[in-house]
Amino acid sequence: MAGSSTAAVWAAHHAGCYGPHSRARRHHQLRPLPLPARRGGASLASRPPPRASSSLATAVAAPAVARTASEEAVYEVVLRQAALIEEGAGRRTTRTATAPRRPTRPRWAEEDGAARDGELIGWGLLGDAYDRCGEVCAEYAKTFYLGTQLMTPERRKAVWAIYVWCRRTDELVDGPNASYITPTALDRWEKRLEDLFEGRPYDMYDAALSDTVQKFPVDIQPFKDMIEGMRLDLWKSRYMTFDELYLYCYYVAGTVALMTVPVMGLSPDSKASTEWVYNSALALGIANQLTNILRDVGEDARRGRIYLPLDELAQAGLTEEDIFRGKVTDKWRKFMKGQIQRARLFFDEAEKGVAHLDSASRWPVLASLSLYRQILDAIEANDYNNFTKRAYVGKAKKLLSLPVAYARAVVAS
Repeated sequence: MAGSSTAAVWAAHHAGCYGPHSRARRHHQLRPLPLPARRGGASLASRPPPRASSSLATAVAAPAVARTASEEAVYEVVLRQAALIEEGAGRRTTRTATAPRRPTRPRWAEEDGAARDGELIGWGLLGDAYDRCGEVCAEYAKTFYLGTQLMTPERRKAVWAIYVWCRRTDELVDGPNASYITPTALDRWEKRLEDLFEGRPYDMYDAALSDTVQKFPVDIQPFKDMIEGMRLDLWKSRYMTFDELYLYCYYVAGTVALMTVPVMGLSPDSKASTEWVYNSALALGIANQLTNILRDVGEDARRGRIYLPLDELAQAGLTEEDIFRGKVTDKWRKFMKGQIQRARLFFDEAEKGVAHLDSASRWPVLASLSLYRQILDAIEANDYNNFTKRAYVGKAKKLLSLPVAYARAVVAS
């Protein structure tokens, strides 16, 4: 995969942010997952594709441009999630959308023998489940975990639960047992997701997420779409156009924005539509993932994968063999400059939405923006050699970025 993790979108593995999936922690491991044996539901990929049009990079710079097929499909998911928030907050989106209502109390809390005040069947206190999620975040995403400390306890725990689910999902195709994972196993994982949304968790981590989705207006579709991204990684290693790549970036990273914005919360003073804030969050997820892809070109090539638009490579006079050969040429430098510019456009779009978030959620988002932008700077500093040199932000720079991001978050309040 093109740098896979549980820290992108508004979440970056090496930065605190909106959520936890950036396809960048492929070497970290969790214990193997017990999977149920039932089939899951439909995904965004199975829907009929809408009309096609221009590239998303153009759409970012000029929002009036018609959406591509992938953009339109993702936009429908944005509307659905925004509608859930509208139900509870009375805010207005620019278009209407419908979303099913969920029970206000998880089923496991209603069953015989269940404790009433947060006690979990067979696992002790529900608080213990959230604490375990927090321990995973603290171990594998230290900066992200630090950023959550500014949130209210309820929001902090909810973001931990989402982080852990995304991480476990990513581990299915990127972890120690990845070679044994089949489409059927992912179908089982999707059915397990549906069950926890219905209040039937399978284990402690599921229970924390099951409780979270009852407390916050979180829609199931982004979770399903992330699983669809895992399905893609089982068979797809080339992307012909940026529109194809954009959809993949949404699946594996942009989905986290839609999962976590309801938990991060919107500023009560914001005049922006909920839909607009979601689109800004989505832009950060896409930007983070594009940055991962550009950083990991050489690593992915050694695994036989190319996460770059092949039509744009051809336009630059480059071939797949040039990628596998890994030689930095003037053509490659020119190509990379264009790809980096596109990622920066997404970052610019994402930054516009930060001031519309709840004040306690702005710091981790701005930290993600800052640190991931610096990865692009590091690629340039390496003379665009992302074949044999890994672009990274040193620990000192990371630490210096945090107070700067904090100061900017305060100013935005």
